[in-house]
Amino acid sequence: MAKTIAILVARLIFGGLFVMATSFKFLDMPSTVGYIAGAGFPFALFLAWCAAIFEVGLALAFLTGAFFSEAALLAGVYVIFLAFAFHGPNRWEGNQAEFGFFVDHFTFLAGLLFAAVHGPGERLALNLGLKQIFAPARRIA
Repeated sequence: MAKTIAILVARLIFGGLFVMATSFKFLDMPSTVGYIAGAGFPFALFLAWCAAIFEVGLALAFLTGAFFSEAALLAGVYVIFLAFAFHGPNRWEGNQAEFGFFVDHFTFLAGLLFAAVHGPGERLALNLGLKQIFAPARRIA
């Protein structure tokens, strides 16, 4: 029972973080666009919308358990991209707190990798993934 509760709480935390992140984007898209443009990326509005939609998908995967491991791996890549793009070494000299933000992304990655390996648990999870979709049909002998 404790394992099930821990997994569900972890899924809620992962899902909640991405719900919050995407909510901030949808509620104040101009600020998100400015932040992305300020980091030097072109097409900031397009990228902001892509990020918001991607984060909705991640939140749904974590909360439902569908494509959970795949979402955790994609989220890990995304989180490390964000670490380097928005909190990387080029920002540490101007603000030492950026180093802390940078390192925090790696602790988040560790949790996501652990989640990807162990899956969404057996309770309250759709347990759909690429493995189930592309698994060869079993033969009846």
